[in-house]
Amino acid sequence: MNRTYTVQTYGCQMNVHDSERIAGLLDAAGYIPALIGEQADIVVFNTCAVRENADNKLYGNLSFLAPIKKLNPKMQIAVGGCLAQKDQAMIIEKAPYVDVVFGTHNVGSLPVLLERARIEEESQIEILEALEHFPSTLPARRLSAFSSWVSVSVGCNNTCTFCIVPTLRGIEKDRSSKEILAEIRALVDQGVIEITLLGQNVNAYGVDFGDSAAFATLLRECGRVEGLERVRFMSPHPRDFTDDVIDAMAQTHNVMPHLHMPLQSGSNPILQAMRRSYRTDRYLGILERVRKAIPHASITTDIIVGFPGETEVDFQATLDLCTHARFAAAYTYQYSIRPGTPAATMPNQIASHIVGERYTRLHNHQQLISLSVNEEAVGKSVKVLVGEYEGRRDSVKARLTGRSEDFRLVHFDNTTLVRPGDEVEVLITDASAHYLIGTPGTVRATRGGDAHEARNKEAVKSSTMLGMPTISR
Repeated sequence: MNRTYTVQTYGCQMNVHDSERIAGLLDAAGYIPALIGEQADIVVFNTCAVRENADNKLYGNLSFLAPIKKLNPKMQIAVGGCLAQKDQAMIIEKAPYVDVVFGTHNVGSLPVLLERARIEEESQIEILEALEHFPSTLPARRLSAFSSWVSVSVGCNNTCTFCIVPTLRGIEKDRSSKEILAEIRALVDQGVIEITLLGQNVNAYGVDFGDSAAFATLLRECGRVEGLERVRFMSPHPRDFTDDVIDAMAQTHNVMPHLHMPLQSGSNPILQAMRRSYRTDRYLGILERVRKAIPHASITTDIIVGFPGETEVDFQATLDLCTHARFAAAYTYQYSIRPGTPAATMPNQIASHIVGERYTRLHNHQQLISLSVNEEAVGKSVKVLVGEYEGRRDSVKARLTGRSEDFRLVHFDNTTLVRPGDEVEVLITDASAHYLIGTPGTVRATRGGDAHEARNKEAVKSSTMLGMPTISR
């Protein structure tokens, strides 16, 4: 009888993409996804090291599994990802019952390490310091039949003082555009109609081979892929965001009108302390040029609250910039000390109660802005690509959810019995800070809907969990 597995993911889209590859590798090795509610024979944690709560979540879950592992010694636990790259042997010290620890650069080794741990009855630690394979060159069990990630690069050349990711994932390494486009065409042949180009600093693509226009060129080439209906990318860095990318976004029919542009702080002194290499005037100038070229574009961002040395004046500058920028959404985070980063040893660390209070104020402030931005959509029709999850399954009129072209979440009643992967014209009737609500109209059946339907006929519902927050760059 085949052994079962589940993958639990913490962190960014790069980790989600890696988790799809982990699942694909385990499939290829003869394992099968565990059924919902079933305790898997193999539990894989794909971890993040950006924020402290990811550490706490991992060790909490490992503690939960300890008595289960004791009752079933043949069960195996593996820990991979950025935290594994950072902590390495410390994971085994804290949780000696973990069977495998593997890094960000050797995802492809997991099946061999699991088998070696089983035969030798000893924990296996393998952390490579250089990339073994690009994530996209490994087999995958994709989360969606009609939407997919495509890595254009791995690693990062930035030196942000709050971030340990470049240390863990290494310097930027770019794939050739030929490889990227070949993968995209292969995915389209499988029914994928939406792709998201991924990189730690996606718009720096080309630095590895000395072509500063490479990312804009890649976007335009995506526009020539027949059958590819939606193209997205994340996350760019304001330092490398150039006008040729804006032109490519505006002039390429399938590049969606959404820009996720991390801000991190609205204070120039804090940006300097973060080593972000841009200031607020440059950031706002990018937004202005994007909105001039693509008036209907939505813009989202990442913001860190409570960075060392942040004063009330600095924090107010962030609130003021949010008011001016009118972000559709902001992913806000409380700064936490990450050992190994320059910010961890900076003076003037902010007390946790002050960080929490500022976080709440920023959250409430942005909620009002997001609500105001979303209310502007009421009375308009938007094209929605229906998502995978259908809400209530006990009703024929289950509420469906999807993403508009500008990446806003849209809910509507399934009065037309559309399939995930189809496109629906939705008239927006109501709005909240987080989503739009509308009435469905014209339905366009897509190849993505066909792919979803075909996969559902064969799929086994599994407990594999793949989280989808943003890459904070």
